[in-house]
Amino acid sequence: MYQIDFHHPIHIHFMGIGGISMSGLAEILLKEGFTISGSDIKHSQITDHLEEKGAHICYQQTADNITSGIDLVVYTAAINFDTNEEYKEAVKKGIPVMSRAALLGQLMHNYKNAIAVSGTHGKTTTTSMLSQILLEADTDPTISVGGILESIGGNIRVGHSDTFITEACEYTNSFLEFFPKISIILNIEEDHMDFFKDIDDIRKSFRAFAHKLPDYGYLVLNGEIDNIPYIVEGLEADYVTFGCNSKKFNFAAENITHDSLGHDSFDYYKNGVYQDRIQLNVTGDHNVNNALAAIAVADRLNLPMEAVKKGLLSFVGAKRRFEYKGTVNNFTIIDDYAHHPTEIQATLEACKNYPHNELWCIFQPHTYTRTRAFLDDFARALSMSDHVIITDIYAAREKDTGMVHAKDIADKMSAYDVDVHYISDFKDIEKFILKNCKKNDLLITMGAGNVDSIGDSLLKK
Repeated sequence: MYQIDFHHPIHIHFMGIGGISMSGLAEILLKEGFTISGSDIKHSQITDHLEEKGAHICYQQTADNITSGIDLVVYTAAINFDTNEEYKEAVKKGIPVMSRAALLGQLMHNYKNAIAVSGTHGKTTTTSMLSQILLEADTDPTISVGGILESIGGNIRVGHSDTFITEACEYTNSFLEFFPKISIILNIEEDHMDFFKDIDDIRKSFRAFAHKLPDYGYLVLNGEIDNIPYIVEGLEADYVTFGCNSKKFNFAAENITHDSLGHDSFDYYKNGVYQDRIQLNVTGDHNVNNALAAIAVADRLNLPMEAVKKGLLSFVGAKRRFEYKGTVNNFTIIDDYAHHPTEIQATLEACKNYPHNELWCIFQPHTYTRTRAFLDDFARALSMSDHVIITDIYAAREKDTGMVHAKDIADKMSAYDVDVHYISDFKDIEKFILKNCKKNDLLITMGAGNVDSIGDSLLKK
């Protein structure tokens, strides 16, 4: 594999540079003196920002973008090698190509404290929480997060210390390209079934990720994950567990309470001994677990408890993670990125602690394979709402094979005592909401696609 010498900057071209993870790597390398070019299908705030920093970006992906002065071409897991003109041109010209994950893995080698946050759910929130703690502790970290973090004004922060934190996604086994010194596994569940065969295949991938740690490394593991002995068998690194039971887990929460806005507080225990009272500024008991994972890493880094408490309290959520959007016609609009049944359930559970009359959920399924794999689970999770609107599947990287439709979720929900509607057009959804949503109701837009635009549009009415 091509090896980058970070002390000798080269010209790197990013295919799909406007993506949240690709843009973060591009910005880190720009600040290290690399020449950066890239391509994307359209302008965005992210691409405009990169151009301001010195990147050259083409807004069409053609072979002409791959010039002879490029030393390395970086691609994502979503690429089609057979049809992508840039990739084929790079291979034709003999220019080295590298996956985004492999580049990130090489970058990790430069940091003593390289932290990777993995799990089916909660990666962005936990990465953001820990980032806030690291900032409060004045560690000057480099941060690459899969969402927009208000305190750093985006998804990337380039520090000058030996600490680097990033998300680690299991899709296509990309996190196996990483070289962390500290790893978090938040949970292991079925997802990305267009790549993995079954839950055992997923568990095997996470086991391999855990075993990427060196013998002096540190694994932080959700103590309620199924088959933990399989994950840690033969592991040379140290590992600790977290969860909501101080008698079972190394880092634990007890006596969880909620304030009037649903924000959690809890007693924090380490190895069965009470340490402090922790207050969060986010909603949902799942965020207690996310906070515990962040605390466990902070403990390993010997960060002061005051920085831990201040960091967690100052975290008000990443963009599109139970994000308060505003109020229109006296009802409140929240947006959340949840696109897996477990995430939906956790988010709707969190809504119970948020003051409201009736709960409305607009759900946009994400990818055909995920929708087909979890039809029953989606229906069950969404039934926690009083009213549900299902809109069309957001295809993302997939093509419609005709094997599943968003209406299938609505049909499955007929078994539950819930008011459910399938509405395809976003404008029709807005009209329906404005006509039917009442004073003090709570509306949540949910999904990993563009469903959040409905809330934005409603707030302009």
